[in-house]
Amino acid sequence: MLNKIFLMGRLTRDPEMRHTQNGTAVASFSIAVDRDFKDKQSGEKVTDFVDIVAWRSTAEFVDKYFSKGRMAVVEGRLQIRDWTDKDGNKRRSAEVVADSIYFGDSKRDGDSGGTYHSSGRSSGINVSASDFTELGDDDGELPF
Repeated sequence: MLNKIFLMGRLTRDPEMRHTQNGTAVASFSIAVDRDFKDKQSGEKVTDFVDIVAWRSTAEFVDKYFSKGRMAVVEGRLQIRDWTDKDGNKRRSAEVVADSIYFGDSKRDGDSGGTYHSSGRSSGINVSASDFTELGDDDGELPF
């Protein structure tokens, strides 16, 4: 059997980080995913809101580097949970359990504060946009 999902969308809220009783990190958040087609009646794109759950180091990564509005690519599996609400009614929820989460935008596009390193480890070098200069059209030929 195959249960594999790839989604790309923007976080609708900041991740909610919790820990289980034995200290395992778990982060919950949701993403807004636009469908590829427009609604026939309204002419607008339809958006799905998908709940995501990440565990352990993936949860810590999401909590540290993602916030509301950031574009995320989520790779994972669909999980259906049955539960009972406070009124005793049986409910069913679908969520994606994330195996991997990637940045779907650049830091500038996401307009997120702070810094991040894709490897998860700091290189010890602080670099800012002012350390670079814009190349003009008359900078000569490329060396390759």
